[in-house]
Amino acid sequence: MPRLLSPHELATLLILLHSPAGVAQTSPHLEALRAESLVEAVRVADCNDCSEYRLTDEGSAVLRRLGAA
Repeated sequence: MPRLLSPHELATLLILLHSPAGVAQTSPHLEALRAESLVEAVRVADCNDCSEYRLTDEGSAVLRRLGAA
């Protein structure tokens, strides 16, 4: 059974939906969401050591079920 997401984790999903650059890459919520397979790290094309996060299909489905996407 999936665990309940905290309000901060839900807010992080919403920020990733609307403004991915607005999420601090050091946010502890990103790692929790990644562990739940709701977000994934992707490499930035212009930077070898840079990555950013984006919603997975599962993360998008969570927001759709909440009526946010």
